[in-house]
Amino acid sequence: MCLGIPGEIVEVLPDRPDLARVHVSGVRRTINIGLLSDDPPSPGDWVLIHVGFALSKIDEEEAAAVLRYLEELGSAYTDEMDALSQSMIE
Repeated sequence: MCLGIPGEIVEVLPDRPDLARVHVSGVRRTINIGLLSDDPPSPGDWVLIHVGFALSKIDEEEAAAVLRYLEELGSAYTDEMDALSQSMIE
């Protein structure tokens, strides 16, 4: 199962404006935000992430609701978090 998971932008890399560091349920990772070039996210914004790419901006309330739902899914959420924690985008 493929899931989109919410993450909060911590910083946009100054030398790579297409990359940002995000915080997702205790995991910090670098993701690609290039798909959102028309409305680029900035620190404090929430994004929906799939396979290391930010697909859309979402608000904090929606992010919290999605995280609650994903946690209820159990192993699908755990598998997605494991995949995120092992991803390396540089």
